[in-house]
Parts: sequence; structure tokens; C-alpha cells
Amino acid sequence: MISIAGTGVRVRLLGPVEVVVAGSAQAVNGLRRKAVLATLALHAGRVVSVDRLIDVVWGDQLPATAANTLQRHVSYLRGVLGEPGSIVARQPGYLLDTGPDSTDVQAAERLIELARRSTDRNEQVKHLTAAVALWRGPPLADVAGSAWLEEQAEHLARLRLEAERSLAEARLSVGEHAGLVPGLERLVRQHPFDEHLHAQLMLALYRDGRQGEAVATYRRLRDNLRENLGIDPGPRLRDLECAILRQDTAIAAPAPAAAVPVAAQLPPPVPTFTGRDAEIAALDALVDRGGAVVVSGTAGVGKTAFAVHWAHRAAARFPDGQLYVNLRGFDPAATPTEPARALHGFLEALGVPAARMPSDPDTMVSLYRTTVAGKRLLVVLDNARDAEQVRPLLPGSPDCLAIVTSRDQLIPLVVTESAQPVPLGLLSPGEARDLLVRRLGERQVAAEPAAVDDIADRCARLPIALAIVAARAATNRHFSLAAVAGELGDLDAFRAGDEATDVRAVFSWSCRTLSPPAARLFRLLSLHPGPDVAAPAVASLAGADGQTIGPLLTELTRANLFTEHTYGRYAFHDLLRAYAADLADETEPPAERRDAVHRLLDHCLHTAHAADLALHPHFSAISLPPPRAGVTPERPRSRSAAAAWFTAEVPVLLAAVPLAARSGFEGHAWRLAWTLAGFLHRQGHWQDWLGTQQIALAAASRIGDQAGQGHAHRSLGLACSRLRRYDEADDHLRRALDLFSDVGDDAGRAHTCLNLGQLAERQGQHQQALRHSRRALTLFRGTGNRAGQGYTLNAVGWQEALLGDYHSALASCGEALRMLQEVDDVQGQADTWDSLGHAHHQLGDDRRAIACYEHALELFTQVHDRYAEASTYVNLGGSHRALADLGATRAAWSRALTILDELGDADADSIRADLEQLDATRQH
Repeated sequence: MISIAGTGVRVRLLGPVEVVVAGSAQAVNGLRRKAVLATLALHAGRVVSVDRLIDVVWGDQLPATAANTLQRHVSYLRGVLGEPGSIVARQPGYLLDTGPDSTDVQAAERLIELARRSTDRNEQVKHLTAAVALWRGPPLADVAGSAWLEEQAEHLARLRLEAERSLAEARLSVGEHAGLVPGLERLVRQHPFDEHLHAQLMLALYRDGRQGEAVATYRRLRDNLRENLGIDPGPRLRDLECAILRQDTAIAAPAPAAAVPVAAQLPPPVPTFTGRDAEIAALDALVDRGGAVVVSGTAGVGKTAFAVHWAHRAAARFPDGQLYVNLRGFDPAATPTEPARALHGFLEALGVPAARMPSDPDTMVSLYRTTVAGKRLLVVLDNARDAEQVRPLLPGSPDCLAIVTSRDQLIPLVVTESAQPVPLGLLSPGEARDLLVRRLGERQVAAEPAAVDDIADRCARLPIALAIVAARAATNRHFSLAAVAGELGDLDAFRAGDEATDVRAVFSWSCRTLSPPAARLFRLLSLHPGPDVAAPAVASLAGADGQTIGPLLTELTRANLFTEHTYGRYAFHDLLRAYAADLADETEPPAERRDAVHRLLDHCLHTAHAADLALHPHFSAISLPPPRAGVTPERPRSRSAAAAWFTAEVPVLLAAVPLAARSGFEGHAWRLAWTLAGFLHRQGHWQDWLGTQQIALAAASRIGDQAGQGHAHRSLGLACSRLRRYDEADDHLRRALDLFSDVGDDAGRAHTCLNLGQLAERQGQHQQALRHSRRALTLFRGTGNRAGQGYTLNAVGWQEALLGDYHSALASCGEALRMLQEVDDVQGQADTWDSLGHAHHQLGDDRRAIACYEHALELFTQVHDRYAEASTYVNLGGSHRALADLGATRAAWSRALTILDELGDADADSIRADLEQLDATRQH
């Protein structure tokens, strides 16, 4: 396979100067080096003389060794860019050559030009939005001191302003006035005398039904101009004010554009929510200020219900969407959600495709804040542990509002981020009564006012306790409320003034109403580590069958002790989980608790292993001990079923790995991490992949399991390679190789050698990559693994092609294809057909190359590998172009563009540019 974007290198100048290689930001150290890179990048594709470079970089401070120092700087930059040929020495100087759109400036200029040439306003909005998003701050922000570069920075700042003006104009023309106001208000503050921006803001306000604010905007500008410049606004602005005052139909909003899907991650609101009028008013007053709000209070006080209720109520004020994540900061059985994992979910919801998902957490934060810049979003960060967990998730845009809920007051956020505190106390007596009215009805509550007050007091006016008592009363209408209150009074666990103890008493009473099997299940469920659990896993945890478990789950959900938040998946409130865990400690013997955890881990491991094999049937499987009695693993048979299972269960599996490690099930820990690695790899969850494998390595080391250590080191090597931590990757892979050698695992050695080859290729070391691949091939032949031999022969052939030995590449890939056909590995065959097409193309036999690419396309369609399909269409188009068949070239590239647009992949823009160039060629 060859990459659509070539080296995947981009130099970023629209902010601090940096290099992005394969989606990962690479720092450029040193002011002079950044200045050299910026100067070359601003002349991308053109030669910059040595004298010119020296003049820009050193100016009047010219050292005697400037020419030699410049050579060293260029050598350093080639290393950062990852390709020796990225900076070419060409008389009289140097040329940056990393392909089209190799700088964000080129990309922005091209998008702005596409918008200028388009007559479709929606297309203009699309291109200009993408262009403006490329600015990460003041351009060339960290190369101050060079007069020429400072001039370029001013030019790029003006370019951004013009793009923002044009974008506002296009959005006004398609009826997007409401979402424009916050961004235009920011621009007007930055450019207080800009009449064009003021006109756009006035028009947006007027079309949003805010006529008075539109007129006030004009008058503020008029007064400002008179006071500071001694002039009045121009005739265009004066005419617009008059049109607004007389409500001229000529400036009315156009028909609204078709709705664009936006993020809508909020959980459903609590239908019986009541009260909190003062806190709602406080949030209403803060809605237009942006920033962050911290909603804090004791456990069970209803922070989540309040935040979600207000968020739904205010959703219309945030037209660009609502994001939500449960950070699980105080979950007694699971670790808090990592910010990188939450960011991954946010970026997916905001439309960032997996192919563009950064691996580095800091880059992920930067992309998140760039993506939300100029948008009006509501972000709900629920159940936060501390300020450090929250900070990376704050949108950083004045047009967005973040609502953070936590049991902690999060004082550091209030101090350093100017977050507004909104403390949530207990319900007032009136609010507690209203809650019972909403759940039980006015008639029943009004009939026994004293009992209602008694219930409220004994429940400490805590919403979750009141909800459980109300559920008891609602399902037993023949009970009087006085009897319900009396049941509460009979519990010895009530302690005056201790809210947590009162709540535990309510839970205790509620559990006493359960049948013995349901009560036991309630206790055992606290041992499950994930945020939620599926019914089959519940059955294995309890050592029961599905027919037995179904009615017990129904009993728990009806008692409001468990919630079926999604069909077939159940969750605890965290207080209930903690209480159930205490009951399990008090009631269940240690041996039975350990057996239940063992059954649960067996269920996770055997099901994950089956799902992994369904996705990769020819992958070398690890051996598993048989599951315990009472465990019924799931058996997803198809690729789609296996992928769906992993998608639903990955949070559970991520929690199960550390549970196994800390519970003395070290073998389960490393094997679970092994089964999870492939899915985390494909989904781009690099940090989770790394973290689970670190736990796996520690667990396998504790029990002296060399095979487990080998698998963990190998997977850590792959994860580090994806994170561009190449030295660590090499160390882990070589340790894996030694361990597999010690235990005589030739299959493990073969896979590791193949991975060492891939690591070398990623670093441009093609000869070394070829040596590793050939060694892997020898080992695979010794094991008799035909699929492994096929994949490795294709890797050998690909590396031979990269080294220019195309005839050898054809021989290697041809043998690979025969083997992969024997074992019916469709993915491997598709990859190999594409490699064969590349070799034939390089040899000038494009008719044969076309036939190979068409075979590859047929197979990629079968395995639903959309990105590979698009890449092959690009290659197919290249072969058609070599044969001067421009019609077929356009058809292939157009198909590639359609797929990449559907995937939201950034490579679509380069293909679009190639098509425009092709059309220009055909016209001549």
C-alpha cells in the first residue's frame, strides 16, 4: 500500500512554528532553526538562496560561521521532517519539497481561493470554515526578531481577518445568523473601528430578532469613531442603520439552510426533576459569559440531574451542539476517565475522523480547541475528580460554556480558570415535597402531609433517597405513606445529622424488599469494574444462565436499584455501587467474592478472544485456560458482530485489566490486554493501548510468565511506534524477541521481527526493514503459518519496491498472493494486489497495474476497508493518467474523493486539487 498524502508531513506556520508528521506534532528546537524552516516554508516549492536565508535569519547579527551553521540547521530540519529529501540543496540555496499543501499557509490560501471561485454559498462556507480553523493563534508566533518574518506574520494575520469576514458574509447569505453573533462580537472587540465587521454584526443581530442590540452596536461604533478619530461611520453603515430602524424587507434573513447534524451527547433529562430555581437562575445569568461553571455538592444531591436538566433547557442557546462525558471521578470500582479518552469521544462527536485523530494528548487538546473555536457549544463534564482531570477538557473559547459537576469544590478551577461556583445543597422542604408529588401525584401526597414531611426528613431531603422511597410507595399503592415512613423509622442505621448514613439506611431498607436471589445479585454486581454491564456478563458473574438472570435484573430495575440505560446494558448510581460493595464485603465470604470475580474475568477474556478471532481469523491466537463452571462466554461469529461487541465493551475491558492485576489474576490481566490490543489499535486509542500493556507487563513479570512478558513487550513496542516513541519501541520489541527465544516461541519471534521491520520502515530505514522482514519470513516458514508467510512476503515485496527493486517485488508479492489465496485471507490479498499494482506502475506496465488495482478494489470492498479503497482508486487513477486516459483518471480520482469526503479525511483536499489540475490540463 502507498499513502495518499505521501510523507504525511506538514509545516504549520499559522500559530507557533511546528512540524506535523503522520498526524503527530514534532517540536522544532531553537529560534534560528524555526526561522530557517519558516522562511523555506513560506517559499515552499521555490528555491531560497543561501544569502537570502542568512539575511532573514540573522539580519544585522551575522556570525562568521553563518553558512556552516545554516547547513547544520538544514540537516537538523531534515531529521525533524523525517525525510532526507524534504529539503533539497539546489543552487543557489535550498528548496522545501514535501508535496502539495505541505504548509498550512498553502492549504489556507488554496481553500480561500476555492471559496472565492465557487458560486455555491454552502461550498464557500465549507472551504472558509476549514481555512479559518487552520489558524492556531498569532501566525509565526515564536520567530519574533526578523523584520521580514514579522512582515509575513502581519500579512497572514490580515489573511485570517479577510477569511473571517468572507466566512461571515457567506454564513449570513445562507441564514446562519444566530450562530454568527458570538464570533462577530469577538472580532468587533479585536477590531473596534472595522465598519465591515460592525455591519455584519448588526445584520446578524437584526436577523436574530435583536433589533435593539443591532442599533446599539451602530451607535457604539459611531461614538467611538467620533471620540477617537473625529469621523462618522460611512454611508453603507448609516444606510444599514436606517434599514434596520424601518425593518426593511431587503435585509431580511434568507430561507434557512438545511440543518447540519451537530453533537447531541446529553443524556435524557430526569422527567420528575423539580426545584433548584435559584441555581437555575444563577446558571441562566452565566450562560452568555462563557468559561466554566462548577456545580458541586455531596453525593446523591442531584448534581448530574440538575446539570442535565439545565443543559436540555438551555440547549437552544448553543446551536453548535452539546458534548457530555461522565468522568467517573468518584466511582468506587473504576478508575477516573482519562482526559485523552474523553477528548477522543468529543472529537469523534465533532466529526474528526479516526484517520486525523492525534496520538499525543497535547496535540489532541490543541485540535479540540481549534475545532470548537468560533462555535457556540455546551460541554457538560460530569462527576469530575479534580481540576487536573478537567483542565484539558475546557473548550477555551469565550463562545462556549462548560458545566462541571463534582463532589469536590474544585477550588483550583475557580482560582486559576475563573470558573463560577454554583454549590448545590439539599432540597428545601418544599422542593422535597414537590419531588414526591411529581412521582406519586398530588392526591396521595396531600392526603398525608405529616408523613410526607417525615419521609423528607428521614431521607435528609436527598434526591436519590427520596426517589427510592417514592418508588417503594408508587409500586405499593395500598401502603399508606405513614407506613412507608414507619419502615424507615424502624431501621437502626439512621443517625441524626449524618446524611451519608441516612442514605445507606434507605438503601438497606430497599434491598430488604428484594427476593434473596435478587439481593445476592445486587451485591455481586458491585464487583463488576465497568461503567455498565451487559446481561450475559451478569449471568457469568452470578454463575447463572440467562433465563434466570433476566427476571432478577427486572426486579432490580423496578426497585430503582439498577438502571437499564441502553437496551440490554445496566448501570449503578455510584452511591448504590458503593453500598452494594459494602454489603458484599459484609455478607459474601471472600472465597465466593473471588470466585465471582474469576467468573467475570473468564467471561471477558473468552468473549474478547472469540471476538478478536472473528475479526482476525488467521491471527496467531494465545492459549487460554478453560472457563470456570457457570461461565457462558458470548461467541460473536461475524466481523460486524465482533466489532459491535468490542465497541460496547471496551470501557469494561479497560477496567477489567487493572481489576485482574490487583485481584491476583495476573494471567487474565496480560491475556485481556492482548485481546484488546487490536481493537484499540484500529480505533486510534493509543494511550489506552499503552496503559493496558504496561499493566500487562507488570502482571506477567510478577508471576514470572515469560510468554506473557513477551506478548506485553511486543504490544508495547507497537503502541510506542504509533506514538512515535521509536527508541522505546525498539527496546520493547527487542526484549520481546529475547523472551520469545527463551521460551521457544517461533511464532512470537516471527511476529516481532515483522514488527521490527515495520518500525524500521516508519523511520525510513528500508534496508533494515527488509532484513527484519526476511528474518520473519524464515521463522514463519518454520512454524508452517501460511497466512504469516503471506503477509510477510508482501512486506518484503513492498520494501523491495521502496528500494527500487521492482522485479524482486513482483516475485515476492506474487508468492504472497498465492499463499494468502490458499488460506482465503481477503485483507491480505487486497493489500498484496495493491503492492503488485505499484510495482507494475513503477516498471511502466500500467495496463497490468490497472488490472491489479481493480482486483484490490474488489477485495477491499468485501472487507469494508474504505480508506484502503480510496488509496487504491488514487493509485488506479495514476496508472490511467500514465496511459493518457484522462477520462478514466478523473473517474478513479472522483471515486476516491467521494470516499474520503464521506470519511471526513483531510487527504480529500489534495485529491480535489489534483482533479482541478487535471481538468485544467484537459481544457488545454
